[in-house]
Amino acid sequence: MKNNTILACLLCAALASHAAALDLSVGAGSNGEGANYFRLGGQQAFDNSWWQSRHGRLTGYWDAAVSYWQARESQDNQSLSLSPVLVYQFHGDGIRPFIEAGIGLAAFRHTRVDDHQLGSALQMEDRLGVGLRLGDGHTLGLRAIHYSNGGLQQPNDGIEGYSLYYQWQY
Repeated sequence: MKNNTILACLLCAALASHAAALDLSVGAGSNGEGANYFRLGGQQAFDNSWWQSRHGRLTGYWDAAVSYWQARESQDNQSLSLSPVLVYQFHGDGIRPFIEAGIGLAAFRHTRVDDHQLGSALQMEDRLGVGLRLGDGHTLGLRAIHYSNGGLQQPNDGIEGYSLYYQWQY
C-alpha cells in the first residue's frame, strides 16, 4: 500500500501544480458482495463548460485516486486510477444537483479481489454518479464504478464498487 499511496500523492500534487484549486475526496462503500471499498482522490476541474442553458451546463474534471479493497476471502487489494469525468451540473441556489459519467484507467496491485479474477492488473474504470454541490466547495454524492479489462485477457470477471463520497475544495 505504501508505494500506491506515494504514487497517488504524486498524482494529486501534479494536478495541484496546474490548478488554482484542487478538490480532495474520500469515499467508502462495497462491491455489493461484502468486500469493503475505500477511495482517496484528487480532482482538477476542466477549464471549460459546454451546452449552457437555463437548466444547467456540462463540465467535468480529472480524477486521480488510490483505492483500497478489503477482501473477505482473498488478500486485500489496492488500485491507482486516472479518469476524465463529465458532469452535468443543474442550476440552483445553494444546493445544485448533478450527474456524472466517466471512463478512465486503473492499475490493480493484484489481479484478484475475492472471487473476482480480473485477468490483468490494468483495468478500465467506468463510472456513473449523482450528487449535490452544497454551497461553495462541498459535494456529497453516490457513485458506481465498474472495473474490467475489456476482454483483453481472460478471465475478465470485473468488479464494481458502490460508494458514498464527500468532496471538498482544498
